[in-house]
Amino acid sequence: MREGLPYVRPGMTVGLFGGSFDPAHAGHLHVSREALKRFDLDRVWWLVSPGNPLKTRGPAPIERRLSHARSLVSNPRITVTDIEAQLGTRYTGQTLEALFSLYPGVRFVWLMGADNLAGFHHWQRWDWIMQSLPIGVLARPGQRISARTAKAAQIYKRWKVPSASARGLAFMDAPAWCFLNVPMVDISSTEIRARGEWGT
Repeated sequence: MREGLPYVRPGMTVGLFGGSFDPAHAGHLHVSREALKRFDLDRVWWLVSPGNPLKTRGPAPIERRLSHARSLVSNPRITVTDIEAQLGTRYTGQTLEALFSLYPGVRFVWLMGADNLAGFHHWQRWDWIMQSLPIGVLARPGQRISARTAKAAQIYKRWKVPSASARGLAFMDAPAWCFLNVPMVDISSTEIRARGEWGT
């Protein structure tokens, strides 16, 4: 295991929650706790990205975003990481390939919001991601339409896992994805920045 990377044993289940976390907030924590419980995960790792390839404007410096995120997290099963910066990966597919190699036997689940699912088909190698690990989609009540109409959801409709089976998602063979409605804290990083509460 590379120094500085989180430790987990083979056989453990880990949810990967990627994003810029610019800034991290109570909503990220809430989703992470729900994912731990409802997908029956051992850990959730926040993958704080160096930058989002789909966004033209860069986020705040990664050191600041990491420090703020870590100040919010007290749950020992949620780990804030700079894995992508350490590995030098820019795209999710590259990051996953590296993690599969570094953590043989660990069962990973990719976690995303319904808004991410709507644009998932724009991600580099999105179909490879879909076929490489189970995906847990968490959404506010009322976001069912965006998840149902997403291109990825349409193409992989037959591999959708019913919410009643969510606790076994980590052990299912990909492609497998599960959509869960989660009562969310009504806050977003965009709103926080717009209010001037997170200067760059």
